[in-house]
Amino acid sequence: MGINILKYESDVWRTADLLIGAGIKQSDFPKYMMPYFALLMVESRLIREAQRLEEEVGKDDMEDFVEMFQLEGLGYNDYLIRKGKSLKDICKNDKTFDADFHLYLKSFDPETRYLLGVDKGTEEEKFLDITGISGQLKKKRILFETVQAWSEIDLTPFNNSEITTLEEHIKRRWADISAETAGEQYTPDDIISLISELIASKIEDNGKFLTIYDPTCGGGNLLFGVEDKIKERFKRPTKTYGEDWSDSLYALAKIESRFRADSEIKYGNTLTNISFIEKRFDIVVANPPYGVDWKGYQKDIKNDTTERFVALPSISDGQFLFTQHILYHLENDGLSVVVHNGSTLFSGDAGSGESTIRKHFFDNDWVEAIIQMPTDEFFNTGIYTYLWIFNKNKPAEREDKVILINASELYEPLKKSKGKKRKQMNPNNRAEIVKAFTEFKDNDFCKVFDKWQFYYNRQSIMLTNLDENGKHIEMPVKENKEGEKVEAKSIKLTPLKISVDSDTDPIEITEFEITDFDKGKFKNLKERFDEELKPMIAALDYKEQNLKVKAKKAVYWYDNDKDTIIEEVGGKQTELGCGKIVIKSSYKKPTKTKGASVAISVTLTKDLQKDYEIIPYSPNEVENQQWIADFMAKYVTKPFEYLDNVVGVEINFNKVFYHPEKLREVSSINSDLEALENDLTKLEKELAL
Repeated sequence: MGINILKYESDVWRTADLLIGAGIKQSDFPKYMMPYFALLMVESRLIREAQRLEEEVGKDDMEDFVEMFQLEGLGYNDYLIRKGKSLKDICKNDKTFDADFHLYLKSFDPETRYLLGVDKGTEEEKFLDITGISGQLKKKRILFETVQAWSEIDLTPFNNSEITTLEEHIKRRWADISAETAGEQYTPDDIISLISELIASKIEDNGKFLTIYDPTCGGGNLLFGVEDKIKERFKRPTKTYGEDWSDSLYALAKIESRFRADSEIKYGNTLTNISFIEKRFDIVVANPPYGVDWKGYQKDIKNDTTERFVALPSISDGQFLFTQHILYHLENDGLSVVVHNGSTLFSGDAGSGESTIRKHFFDNDWVEAIIQMPTDEFFNTGIYTYLWIFNKNKPAEREDKVILINASELYEPLKKSKGKKRKQMNPNNRAEIVKAFTEFKDNDFCKVFDKWQFYYNRQSIMLTNLDENGKHIEMPVKENKEGEKVEAKSIKLTPLKISVDSDTDPIEITEFEITDFDKGKFKNLKERFDEELKPMIAALDYKEQNLKVKAKKAVYWYDNDKDTIIEEVGGKQTELGCGKIVIKSSYKKPTKTKGASVAISVTLTKDLQKDYEIIPYSPNEVENQQWIADFMAKYVTKPFEYLDNVVGVEINFNKVFYHPEKLREVSSINSDLEALENDLTKLEKELAL
């Protein structure tokens, strides 16, 4: 190669000096730099391809030459190919620059003009919007100087792979400074290398065609980076497919794709556009956005008819939507590596969208490995990230097994931080991870599990609370319509009076008295019921207040000390057991024969409490039921009824790889304390002198 293309990185960033002088804030630099960087990439590649074609066929007949060039499908610019005038040539004359630059942009083929945003139309998507950005720079009187600075950067000596390398370094810098594109456009080179090496460990050099897909491709760095690294090791023809919804990043990826042998990039929302719905891919890689909600297109997702989504995750985070989409598109013998944050491992209880999705992956035995990355590996976040490796054709010896690899300590610190990226995985670190994945056995930083160990029962139960003597109210047994003996849900009382001892005067509510109302205060009984009686009844709390209910046969109240209901008949008190006194009121409209009235009902019920237990899971149904029963017998002491049981799946890296801190010996601690006391005594003596 001779010259290292990365030496031009500083030249590219010097073009931003003009933006600083024009008062443009740093976070907007990508918007103002992307169009011209793309223009530079297109021009250099067109010039290089024109030189190659001229060497092969000559340029004697210009019309034939132009026709042959256009058939290459790389794009075209008449100013550049026919007239031989480059961006640098245009910038030699500042007086004719405006007209020449306008004609230069208009001379591109329609697709390139579309991607660069040359033609202002009615469409909302302007992609790189070079015309709009140029207009803004012209107002600031720096358009000519900006284009001139870019034109001084000569990329024609470099091939596609080298230009891509420079492009990724520039996009990484953009990721550092732009909150809008951070994390969604750039995966670090060392992570791309690791993903590529993991994939390479699973594929053969058999010459078969290989399709590679990235549904959130951004500017294409992960997609094309993986393709390049695979082609370095294997003689397999490849085709890349990608999709993205960012105007500018899609345009960069699309421009890049035109200079690759076989590549198809689509614009749109992957989750709703279904651009490649009929295709299945050999390799899928992705770093989908995390912590980003899908509220704006939830209607389309919920009405999706493609059968991609077995369940929907929390609306605040769409990571698992992309993962389901990926596995829908993965060939039956395909391999996928997806970057996620930690929430996809454990968020959501059994039965939630996230847990149901995880269970779907594990039920199908698609999860082969999960790898925890070091913190501070990405440019816009310092959190732990995880590589999920999905394999739809696991070897027989790996069926129903998953390896967890804790690579959080496999890194070297960067000499100089790049945004929030302070660490990187060197070749030796990556080799250790690939070796562990290939060997698939336990060592110091990885463990192999039966997949069933990540399943659990969430068994719901209805508990019956007991008083201090372990007793609860016994409900009467009745016969239902089918003739079966069943326990009644409550004991109904016919109340005569309800009294509550308050801090002031006792409050009494008597069913026969409340047919009347104070005409001076209320218009009618309905008004009194709504404004006085109904709120009063709703506020009654038999546990908090000293409440007594006088019924036809007995008086009932709650004994707070013993947590039991007391029944008093003829002066004799009986403890019925733990239970609830439920008081309700209702207004009855007047009829032809009877005036309006208020009815108060009182019932005694069991004091029930819904709860759930987390219990290990067995795929054997009989054994699983036995595990549940054994758990209940051991840990649940109150009477209960089984409710629904939901099976969940979660992965807890911290629990698996937790190493308790080794405690010091007590004698060592005492020795240190004694030494400190001696030092304090000595210091006190010195201060006293």
